[in-house]
Amino acid sequence: MTVASAQSAIAQIASHAPELMTEPMPETEDGSISLRMLDQLSALIDRKNVIALGPGMGRNPETVQLIRRMVNELPRPMVVDADGLNALDPKSLRAPAPRILTPHPGEMARLTNSTIPEIQADRIGCARAFARERGVYVVLKGNRSVIASPEGGIWINPTGSPAMATGGTGDVLTGMIAGLAAQFPDQLEIALLAAVYLHGRAGEVGAIRLGEKSLIATDLFEFLPEAIREVAHFSHQL
Repeated sequence: MTVASAQSAIAQIASHAPELMTEPMPETEDGSISLRMLDQLSALIDRKNVIALGPGMGRNPETVQLIRRMVNELPRPMVVDADGLNALDPKSLRAPAPRILTPHPGEMARLTNSTIPEIQADRIGCARAFARERGVYVVLKGNRSVIASPEGGIWINPTGSPAMATGGTGDVLTGMIAGLAAQFPDQLEIALLAAVYLHGRAGEVGAIRLGEKSLIATDLFEFLPEAIREVAHFSHQL
């Protein structure tokens, strides 16, 4: 995996985890990622098979244009979250390869020009309609996250905990979806469902061990192996 980010952030990212490869990118005066990075990114992406886009990118106008072009033009499966979702123009959204959008209800309300109460009143209908109309996968996060496919399929995730309603847990989900999609490129849909399930289950285990009030996003990494072992053990009993 390679983390592409503004050049000023690269040292901090690299120091966080030694296994991360990094790619410094041109940035604007306020530290946002610049549109000038598109050619450099395209060359980098030629060597990759999945893109995760959005968390921490900011809302600088150049960054917004960069995100829109990447989503609409790059021929790789892509997971779009956070500032990636904020940058999208749903009316011009195209999907030259599979796109997985992971909005919370507020982001979904903006994407559909509706309100959070309207989204929450019909989570399945809203996710399905957007996924079919735009040709994308949608993971509408929240209690019993809804996963919708471009063909109109719907799944309801049974795992998760109120403890996960804290900053950063959605970013962890973005990484998990991208990671499993990269490992199983011919089973993208199953990889997506597995990532959402395992993410929620790691949160459940963490809430039991640490308490709902104490869990933070990076705690999920500690409990993810146990969630994976549970699934592997179950599958071996079938």
